Amino acid sequence: MNKFLLTTGFIIALSGSAYAQSRQDFMLVNQTGYEISEVYVSTSKTDNWEEDVLGDGTLDDGKSRVIRFRNAGKSCMWDLKVVYEEDDSSAVWHDIDLCKTSKVTIKYNRKTDTTSAVFD
Repeated sequence: MNKFLLTTGFIIALSGSAYAQSRQDFMLVNQTGYEISEVYVSTSKTDNWEEDVLGDGTLDDGKSRVIRFRNAGKSCMWDLKVVYEEDDSSAVWHDIDLCKTSKVTIKYNRKTDTTSAVFD
């Protein structure tokens, strides 16, 4: 059975997909050691984060989720924001070329207290 969470301009595949892949679709991988409670993706040209694309769900450490776009248009440059469940802290990345990125892996370094991302 396919289940989808529909949000403004996004479809998050919870299991399987009947929709054609958009060139901005990507796999979000959580390797932070913490649960992520919110994920926001918006075009780099806007100051508005729109809606949390995880909806009511969370992204546990060690898990991944496919972020699927619907009606993303021609824009390739996007910003990404994640919010942690534990303390509501957040990390933000700007100007990610999602037309060339298929996987974003988020990591947290406890020793330096920094969050980083690898864009593949």
